[in-house]
Amino acid sequence: MTLFYTNLDRSKIDVRRIHKMGRNAVDSNAVFIDDLFVPDKDRIGDEGQGFEYILDSLNPERVLVAAEAIGLGRDALGRAAAYAKERVVFGRPIGQNQGIQHPLAECWVQLEVAYWMTMRAAWMYYSGQSCGAEANTAKFLAGRAAFDIATRGVLTHGGMGYAREYQVERLFHEAILTRIAPVTEQLIMSLIAERVLGQPKSY
Repeated sequence: MTLFYTNLDRSKIDVRRIHKMGRNAVDSNAVFIDDLFVPDKDRIGDEGQGFEYILDSLNPERVLVAAEAIGLGRDALGRAAAYAKERVVFGRPIGQNQGIQHPLAECWVQLEVAYWMTMRAAWMYYSGQSCGAEANTAKFLAGRAAFDIATRGVLTHGGMGYAREYQVERLFHEAILTRIAPVTEQLIMSLIAERVLGQPKSY
């Protein structure tokens, strides 16, 4: 793989927007390149070294997505906890019931674990240490936590969780992306099995 940075020649490059469930503030596109000439001066680094260059950006990307997922989870948890205190059924707030309290408390625990792994991975990266396993683990934990907590946010609101009024529905459909991008949970498990646990490569 070789990296290049060249002019976007629309006569040779077709960019088609991908319509998505969420994340509409940022376009996603399919790009088709046909017979585009790229001069040597537009090449980044050495020929054939593109993948090695990209590797330098993968770990901080995973840390960044983990931090994003934690923020999303904290927002969903805050909204769910506030609603649980305000919503009164049969003369008492629903948050007084352990069936509501305990899942919300578990969400907080999940977020804390993900947060501290994210901080560890970020510290390792900025100190120049190898942090592939930690960055991927942070992304895995935070993505799972964000999705679980966004789901819990909807469930805590009951039928109103499906309404746009309380915004937990938006957090719910945004949260799934943190589980699948920029790397899937399955690839993270494969990396940890191979690089940390010494198992043979499975793909």
